[in-house]
Amino acid sequence: MATLNKIRKHGVLLLIVVGLALLAFIVGDFVNSSASFFSESSANVAEINGQNVKVRPYMEAIEQMTEVYKMEIGDANINDELTEQIHQAVWETTVRDKVLQHETEAIDMEVSETELYDLMMGKNIHPMISSRRIFFNPETHAFDPAIVAQFREMLDGDNPNVSADQMRQWKYYWTFWENNVKMSRLEDKYNKLISNLLVVNSLDAQNSFDNKKASVDFVYATKSYFMIPDSTVTVSDSEIKTLYNKKKEQYKQEATRDLKYVIFDIKPSEDDFANAESWINNLKPTFETTTDIVSITNSNSDVTYKGNNLSKNEVDADFRDFAFSGKQDACMGPLFVDNTYKMARIVETGISLPDSIKLRHILVQGDTEEKTQLLADSIEQALKGGANFAMLAQQYSKIAQTAAKGGEIGWVKENELEKDMAVKAFKANTNELFQLKGIYGIQVLQVMERSAATPKVKLAILARKVVPSSTTQARIFQQAKQFAYENTTPEKLEESALKEGLSCRPAINMDINQTRIGKLKNSRQIVRWAFKNDLNTVSDIFECEDQIIVAAIVKINEKGYKPLADVKELLLAELRKDKKADLLQKEMSGKTIADFAASANAEYVVDTLRGITFSTPYAGSVGRELELFALASMADKDQLSNPIKGAMGVFVFDVMNKTISQQPFDKNAEIAELNKNHYMLPYLGMEVLKKAANIKDERYKYF
Repeated sequence: MATLNKIRKHGVLLLIVVGLALLAFIVGDFVNSSASFFSESSANVAEINGQNVKVRPYMEAIEQMTEVYKMEIGDANINDELTEQIHQAVWETTVRDKVLQHETEAIDMEVSETELYDLMMGKNIHPMISSRRIFFNPETHAFDPAIVAQFREMLDGDNPNVSADQMRQWKYYWTFWENNVKMSRLEDKYNKLISNLLVVNSLDAQNSFDNKKASVDFVYATKSYFMIPDSTVTVSDSEIKTLYNKKKEQYKQEATRDLKYVIFDIKPSEDDFANAESWINNLKPTFETTTDIVSITNSNSDVTYKGNNLSKNEVDADFRDFAFSGKQDACMGPLFVDNTYKMARIVETGISLPDSIKLRHILVQGDTEEKTQLLADSIEQALKGGANFAMLAQQYSKIAQTAAKGGEIGWVKENELEKDMAVKAFKANTNELFQLKGIYGIQVLQVMERSAATPKVKLAILARKVVPSSTTQARIFQQAKQFAYENTTPEKLEESALKEGLSCRPAINMDINQTRIGKLKNSRQIVRWAFKNDLNTVSDIFECEDQIIVAAIVKINEKGYKPLADVKELLLAELRKDKKADLLQKEMSGKTIADFAASANAEYVVDTLRGITFSTPYAGSVGRELELFALASMADKDQLSNPIKGAMGVFVFDVMNKTISQQPFDKNAEIAELNKNHYMLPYLGMEVLKKAANIKDERYKYF
């Protein structure tokens, strides 16, 4: 377990190799054992434009993108957050591809093999390829088409130095970007076709120019709708229903659920803190005097002691001054910081080593140990004879991420390397070659550069974070269980939570495919439960890592149209606004700007706007009042307007000055300006196509 922890946390090189091997084993076992399930004809993850999206290829797409992410970030570990992002990205890509293919196939639009080759390896490399770090030349640090060609050639070749798992990952990587380049090109062609259908002609250009030609300065008076109490206008139920029926299409919704849930935090009790303090104090004499500091520390501490040489900025801040001023075997603590008891002992001081080194390597593996050693020795001798390290790394190294960069690992600190590698590497001179044997082969390494020597220490830290004991966990578990048993309705649940000082939170409009609720870990199980149970059901307990949840279904929103009750307040506000506008228009008719300015009740606002044209989108404190701007730009000077219904109130205006621009009409400039407004067309077009595709999302059945 200690070895696995080292690999997972700090093994820059072996992390990649071990991670890929483990992933291949897990995924392979999963796919093989699940073959019968995924081969069922009913195993569909979605339906798009009447076509089924099968679970098996969808899972393979997730696996493929996961492998690509690992190669991109150079890390075999994918956390839960990144996994969620990958799942969502695969879904969005699947929908885009299916929708786009449906449309382009109908008009015989495609990306030919010749066109795709040109984008991947020809004279017009797509930015998706030219921006991939794996295709950068390690010497020039720039994109190199030759490396792309070499990478593609490796996929077709029979290379005995490349494992099946690594070859599979490389093929995943290539096909992933090849498909994305192809679909991106197809989307560009389709969008260009659609854009060309929207032609800005000379009449459009002239109209746009004319709309900006007249500029006015005007004084206005306005009274806000908020100045009239809601109680002064009456809206009938029939009026609300009529407006609802008129706007019903705006209120379409997917099936969702509303919950309220109570949180029981699994946290340490007072007894847990007391026991932890007693434990570390009892261990202190042994920690101070032991001659086997490694065993004592690593068998008791949450912080593994690796015997690394630590620079000042690598030492725990609470022990930094002590570590660089104390003597060997001196101890400090225990301290209590952030729910953790900890103490430190100086194992060795007076060390002077580089803070970091720049390293490169070639990992080789033959059919036997003897062949592996022979290959490593041959490469080392060739390098000593002047062979190009980068070329040999690209040809022989088993780690694609670094091989593509000429074997370069980059700058690393001692604690980022395995112990054996760190000892050799940090003692090696610049350009010195050395070998390191491991379970996956032999690495030929070379130190390219070393930073300046800096003072270091070896420091053992014995730390124990206070965590809930099994007794504490059982008590909290029982408390939550009892709470769920006693509170059988949402009302009781909320009332009891308030009395007991527990957190009761809402979860509104939960989608059936939602992966989590808020920041609750492992809460997908609650979403599944919510869609399988009835309104007002209170759940049993859910264990969400360090929290226990009791939830209640407070609302079920079926797919279709939002009920009138859900949008009644919006409709009521709109109808009230219309009725208030009628009252204000009558109130403000026949009055001049001077009358409004002289009003004693200060209900009216009088102000001036300047430089307003027909095309003005926003202005001053009035904000977005398009009707006001349009009418003012077309009005004559010194002509008092009728009261105008605006967005926030009713307006009366009087134009003080009107200027007609003498700038000549430039048709091409106007057309170019109008075409800028089409920038949202690709996005909006795709959204329209998605809506028309009648997408049936069934991911919830499998994830």
